[in-house]
Parts: sequence; C-alpha cells; structure tokens
Amino acid sequence: MLELDIIKQHVRLESDDVEEDTLLDTYATAARRMVEHQTGRNLFATKEEIPTDADDSALVLDDDLTTAMLLLIGHWYENREAVALGTIATELPMAVQALISPYRHFHID
Repeated sequence: MLELDIIKQHVRLESDDVEEDTLLDTYATAARRMVEHQTGRNLFATKEEIPTDADDSALVLDDDLTTAMLLLIGHWYENREAVALGTIATELPMAVQALISPYRHFHID
C-alpha cells in the first residue's frame, strides 16, 4: 500500500539499498493492519480500489494515515525488539493514535 521508496526515505535508507526491503514490507503490512484494526475500517490505496459492494467503513489512504503508518514503521525499524533496556520509555504510538483516531468507525445498532 505504501511505496517502498517513501518508507526508505522515512527510515533514511538509500533507495538502492535492498537488504531491508522484505523487513520494510513486513512492517508496512503490519502498520496497515494496525490502522485497520484501530479504526475498524478497511483501508484502500485509492477510491477506485473500493469494491462497489463495500459498506460505509471503507477508508482511502490519506496524508494523516500515511504519516501514522510511517511513524509506526520507523519506530519498529529502529526498535526491533519488544523491550528496550536502559532507556526511558515513551509511547511514540500516541502520535499515531492522534492521527488515526478521527477515522474510527463505530457500529451503532
């Protein structure tokens, strides 16, 4: 969904450096899934990709969601383990939540 070039730019890798491509693709998929899970909506790269029978929870990727995904990918790229020892813990995903929370879809019955 996110182009590898923009991900590499965000994590400060040269575009011709292919050693981390698989890892970055994995992080991109995980970031997309996290945004979908947190918003309760299906994410699409363009409006044209939304199926005609999709419900109103379909969501088109925009700058806010792209930024949130890039922040997650960058965080995971720099912190490859679940716990960082010897540091003060801060929650970077707070910025992610601020970016994606306006897109949350609530089901009301």
